[in-house]
Amino acid sequence: MVERWNAVVHQKDTVYHLGDVAIPRSGLKNLAKCNGRKILIRGNHDTFKLKDYAEYFEDIRGAHFHQAGSKMLGGLIFTHIPVHPENLQGHYRGNVHGHLHCHQVIKDGQIDTRYFNACVERNNFTPVALDEVIDYFKINGRGSADLQHASA
Repeated sequence: MVERWNAVVHQKDTVYHLGDVAIPRSGLKNLAKCNGRKILIRGNHDTFKLKDYAEYFEDIRGAHFHQAGSKMLGGLIFTHIPVHPENLQGHYRGNVHGHLHCHQVIKDGQIDTRYFNACVERNNFTPVALDEVIDYFKINGRGSADLQHASA
């Protein structure tokens, strides 16, 4: 996984790791070999003391908010566990999450395109570029009227 990480992440890139970093604790040492500026969105299995993570991560958060901008209206919320759909209404275009491994969020028997599963099991065991995530939401997003409302 370190090789795959370093193949797509450069030293000055920022990586938002969406949790469940390492089990056991000794696996944290692998992060020292990984390129980039790392920010942890803490997951349900990230139960070690903060100082254990602080050695490898520049910041540790519960969520990250990617504001809407010229590339994408509506903004995104990055979390470990997918947020409840009602928390997206009128606030965010979508939710980039971890936690589900290879599974997707399903609504009415279909993949719910308001969610992007960034787990390594779904993404060739590599980090996913933000541009790829933005493209996903542009392709699978709501109509422009909804986006205008979401960014208000």
